[in-house]
Amino acid sequence: MIPFLDLKSPYVELNSEINEAISRVLNSGWYIGGVEVEEFESEYAKFCEAKYSVGVANGLDALHLGLLALGVGPGDEVIVPSNTYIATWLAVNQCGAIPVPVEPIEGTFNINPALIENAISNKTKVILPVHLYGQPADIDPIIEIAKKYGLYVLEDGAQSHGARYKGRRIGSHGDAVAWSFYPGKNLGAMGDGGAITTNNADIAQKVNVLRNYGSRHKYINEVRGFNSRLDPLQAAILRVKLTHLDSWNGRRKKIAKEYLSSITNAELIMPIVPDWADPAWHLFVICHPRRDEFQKYLTKMGVATLIHYPIPPHLQDAYSELNNLKGKLPLAESMAHRVLSLPIGPHLGDRDVAKVIQDVNNELS
Repeated sequence: MIPFLDLKSPYVELNSEINEAISRVLNSGWYIGGVEVEEFESEYAKFCEAKYSVGVANGLDALHLGLLALGVGPGDEVIVPSNTYIATWLAVNQCGAIPVPVEPIEGTFNINPALIENAISNKTKVILPVHLYGQPADIDPIIEIAKKYGLYVLEDGAQSHGARYKGRRIGSHGDAVAWSFYPGKNLGAMGDGGAITTNNADIAQKVNVLRNYGSRHKYINEVRGFNSRLDPLQAAILRVKLTHLDSWNGRRKKIAKEYLSSITNAELIMPIVPDWADPAWHLFVICHPRRDEFQKYLTKMGVATLIHYPIPPHLQDAYSELNNLKGKLPLAESMAHRVLSLPIGPHLGDRDVAKVIQDVNNELS
């Protein structure tokens, strides 16, 4: 079986570097915060072409604390994609605010900037685009709309480590970017982790305080904060992996290019890459009109796949109060029935890539 996700091979490749990094932390005697976290924050900010990076415990916390730092609170509204992982919506609710969904562009799966303005009300505080599957959202028109209405832009970059928009890394186009370092991400820890990047010193400082019990100085609590700190062991591992990220993303891009040029199955809708986008290819997502049947066929042929995501947020039990939206977000609902992710990890071998292409193309033979 060709695996969909291979978490062991990155460790095998970087075994000595990662073991050395872990040993360095264990021998330091410093297990909360400290030099490893500070060094990773500095290195990741530089990688993202941002001035500041603040490590937190996970990607959901990055979104939540980012929204709080932008002043989002009870009764506010936040524009979110209808087609995304539920964490984007959950972070809004954790602030006591209301997610207001906007439909995607079908070819890129990302939020459609042309539909955002109609979703804005006098309660709107933030626009929260997601760079879904590692494909950059069209961020410039979103920022223009935000400026027009006096809103903030918090980007969800959880799947876009290393992606570029119009030649510039995702990391500081909007007011802030929330990141996840979940193990399966392009830049993945060996556990949970997250961060906020920004060019705004005030936002960085607010997140820094919020993540540490609302405190800058021990036993002096300025606000009601949280315990959401990036673990130094994870920071040390991420520092190692960050030096290899461009190379690993390059391999993903090579596989994506092979898929795009060699997959000829006429039933499939392939992802579209605009001229201004340089995706990180966290996922390679196709659409098939008989997705479930197609997935079973690929499994039988020895190709593992996953569905991202089988149920859109507004149809989850967690949002049962939004039953009135059923049928009103047709693109998100349609995508949930058609999307399928093919293997695209950086350690996927050439023979495996060729087999995936062959099996996908042979479906109808």
